Amino acid sequence: MAEMTKAKREEIDRNFDAMLKRLDEYMPLYAGKHALMRHGEVIDFYNDWQDAYRTGMRFYADGLFSIQQVTRTPVDLGSFSHAVHLG
Repeated sequence: MAEMTKAKREEIDRNFDAMLKRLDEYMPLYAGKHALMRHGEVIDFYNDWQDAYRTGMRFYADGLFSIQQVTRTPVDLGSFSHAVHLG
């Protein structure tokens, strides 16, 4: 697997922080859904991470987006699990 670029890491961190700040707002409407995020903003919510990922790849060829599940419990999304900042 290729090493994550600094820009990608920064994008993931920015999006994760933005999700945490608005989690209370999103939970009542979008609990369990997956948010496609770019530059600290939610682009849209999806029922599964695969749809969010496909949309991200279609519109953001630079790969600078992340997918965050709307939940209060950390979730392992396989290759997306790096989106949870543990440090």
